[in-house]
Amino acid sequence: MGYGFPAAIGAQIACPDKIVFDIAGDGSIQMNIQEMTTAVNNKLPVKVAILNNSYLGMVRQWQELFYKKRYSGTVLEGNPDFVKLAEAYGAAGIRVKKKDDVIPALRKAMKIDGPVLLDFIVEKEENVWPMVPAGKSIRRMISGMA
Repeated sequence: MGYGFPAAIGAQIACPDKIVFDIAGDGSIQMNIQEMTTAVNNKLPVKVAILNNSYLGMVRQWQELFYKKRYSGTVLEGNPDFVKLAEAYGAAGIRVKKKDDVIPALRKAMKIDGPVLLDFIVEKEENVWPMVPAGKSIRRMISGMA
């Protein structure tokens, strides 16, 4: 958690002619959002797509699936306004609340020659698939719940 944004910055420096996206959770990006300064100061056009569900999403998903929704330490009440935060760093910020706005927002982000943070507001209990349960092999991967 927190690795994606610095890795995306490194990938963008290594491949300046490529499009680089970091797909991060709202908890993950808060571990190193200060690196937006690096992206802005170095004019790196890295794009960050935040899946914002106001939870530490992967841990919450485990608590839902394996611990009967006994959520503990995963609620991120009081998240910052990520669009304003991006703008405070000198980057562009775009908020997406509706499914129909995803493609237009991505197109807009791609046209911006500089760092962009896209704040995708998603369902609080949306899960990410596939996943491998703790202690299991990749062959025991779960692809979704029925």
